[in-house]
Amino acid sequence: MSGYGNTNKKICFDSNDKLHADLKIRLHYDDIKIKEFFNEIVLAYVNKDEHILAFIEQLKQKKAISKNKLRKTKKARSKEKETIRQFGLDENEVERIFDILEKEHPEL
Repeated sequence: MSGYGNTNKKICFDSNDKLHADLKIRLHYDDIKIKEFFNEIVLAYVNKDEHILAFIEQLKQKKAISKNKLRKTKKARSKEKETIRQFGLDENEVERIFDILEKEHPEL
């Protein structure tokens, strides 16, 4: 996880006993540590991995997030992909551009 510094932070959340046990069993079966699993999931989400983003879209729909918000998010993501393709920008340049857009249009 280069680029994220050396300071460790704990991420904690509540879950029920059954879900926790099932997770531990599945991870043990796949020979993955809980820490590795969550770090990789979070990294994939932060880096906008297409598989994770598809899952997030399903989650948003399941949570009944407003269609207008979903449409704006999808439009911004499409615009991001097109800009990257069109201008061949690297990840840092794209991030700076979207930070500027976020400041100018916080409703996105």
